[in-house]
Amino acid sequence: MRASVADEELVRALYDEHSRALLAYVMRLVGGDRQRAEDVVQETLLRAWRNPHSLEPARGSVRPWLFTVARNLVVDGERARRVRPQEVAELGTVVAPVGDGIDQALAAQVVVDALASLSQEHREALVETYYRGRSVAEAARSLGVPEGTVKSRTYYALRNLRSALEERGFDASEVGP
Repeated sequence: MRASVADEELVRALYDEHSRALLAYVMRLVGGDRQRAEDVVQETLLRAWRNPHSLEPARGSVRPWLFTVARNLVVDGERARRVRPQEVAELGTVVAPVGDGIDQALAAQVVVDALASLSQEHREALVETYYRGRSVAEAARSLGVPEGTVKSRTYYALRNLRSALEERGFDASEVGP
């Protein structure tokens, strides 16, 4: 029981004294991947705990040993990553359509929600020109505004719709300007 308290104090002291410098060093080694760097620091301290003979004061400062262990862990991790096949998470999400209409229904819901975020004037211009298929002149008569106003409202409505769709994580590449 006494040894575990001493071990815990040792690891805590190592962490307090060396973790910041060790994390900064490892962050550079792993290209800024903080999660991976934290994992390496944790594993380094675990190895220090498992090898207390390496931490004896007679051997000098502990920091070079910690930095060497961390560097070796990063190198070993890179080697292992190159040898094994690419993980699914690294490939990204692959969506395969199933043909049940769910994707279209969800896309329609996102578009309806995005349209609702537009001003009434912009929404009316889009409904008249795109959804009802009216020409600018027909839309202008229907809305009771000049043709130039319909063109302007449609232009800005499409821009705002694109932004609203992108905010919702929707690919807005099919939307106008």
